[in-house]
Amino acid sequence: MSEKQIKPATKTALEMGPIIAFFAGYVLLKDREFLIGGQSYSGFILMTALFIPLIALSSFVLWRLTGKLSAMQIMTLVLVTVFGGLTIWLNDERFFKMKPTMIYLMFGGMLAFGLMRGRSYLRVVMGELMPLDHEGWMKLTVRIMILFFGLAIANELVWRSMSTDAWVKFKTFGLPIIMFGFFMSQSGLMARHSTAEDDTPEDDTPTA
Repeated sequence: MSEKQIKPATKTALEMGPIIAFFAGYVLLKDREFLIGGQSYSGFILMTALFIPLIALSSFVLWRLTGKLSAMQIMTLVLVTVFGGLTIWLNDERFFKMKPTMIYLMFGGMLAFGLMRGRSYLRVVMGELMPLDHEGWMKLTVRIMILFFGLAIANELVWRSMSTDAWVKFKTFGLPIIMFGFFMSQSGLMARHSTAEDDTPEDDTPTA
């Protein structure tokens, strides 16, 4: 299926909708306990159980609308399912809190592997969104790799040393704000290395 374009607002709503729904549900249910099958579950665990099908549904709708899911979106869905499933099965919220750490470590690790090969794997994912020359992609990849490793450390520090309330707020609002602020701060690099006016940008597709 060929990739189709959708409105940015629609894409943002599909990507952020499950996260906002999780936050809203958690706020409403965080002080309640639910007895299911003879086992007591907190509001956090219940919302985790609802979050998994929500993100699966949003990913499916996004795929149907665009004809494509990025590697990041697929990996995020897989890790949400795995760590969310462990959280529900073991009735232990720590697994779901670890999930962002694993996501950022894996993304950072993949970018680091590409850089060691002299390649920007970031370009494969975002090349159509940001036309940059090779030097620009390499610099941006290094910076985003550092960002991902930094976010992994930050997530570990927050969930291990702060309350569940604090972690949920950090996950829902803090991480997106940091990501938005980071990309805004890269506007100078993107302007210096833009190839938007070039007709034939160089090919930097990773080799097998």
